[in-house]
Amino acid sequence: MTNPTPEGPGGSAAQPGYGVGPWPGGSDAWPVGEQYDPELLAEGDTRNVIDRYRYWRMEAIVADLDTHRHPFHVAIENWQHDMNIGSIVRSANAFLADTVHIIGRRRWNKRGAMVTDRYQHVVHHEDVAAFTAWATAEGIPIIAVDNVEGAVPVDRAELPRSCVLLFGQEGPGLSAEALAAASAHIEITQYGSTRSINASAAAAVIMYEWCRRYAS
Repeated sequence: MTNPTPEGPGGSAAQPGYGVGPWPGGSDAWPVGEQYDPELLAEGDTRNVIDRYRYWRMEAIVADLDTHRHPFHVAIENWQHDMNIGSIVRSANAFLADTVHIIGRRRWNKRGAMVTDRYQHVVHHEDVAAFTAWATAEGIPIIAVDNVEGAVPVDRAELPRSCVLLFGQEGPGLSAEALAAASAHIEITQYGSTRSINASAAAAVIMYEWCRRYAS
């Protein structure tokens, strides 16, 4: 969902339905700062960014986000080119995750990310073993999210402040190797007839729960 801005700085009219127009007053009135992009100031900013980052260069936005990212990571197994990965990356950006880790196939469908992958650190691991080696070296516990036997409902589970939340693919869920690599298994309590919920929806729920506990 976009976040239309009725007026830009100084009362400039927004472009219809989204973004803001050129900075009012012309180049003589442009704000001073290396974070600003002259092209955006001159032509307007139609990106799906919050007002704080209007007219900022992409690199400046990433640098600013890096100063206050949350200490949780998100990891996704990618053996079947899962269409949900893009949506998970978008949610990771929204909840300010530190990094998204793609395990398995390097290529993933970016359409659902809605270009948020430009602002979100995304790294690739060849397989579960490589991912586990990274987590071990960093001292970050792996928390597997899947409705497997013995999984603890997230509202009752211990959710470390520093952790990596590991999600599987739509349908098969997490692989046996991924489940074995995790120090804890958590799930989302459900009340209907369906056994599972969409992978990207589940990821958003878990990320929100982490933010509910720890984000200021």
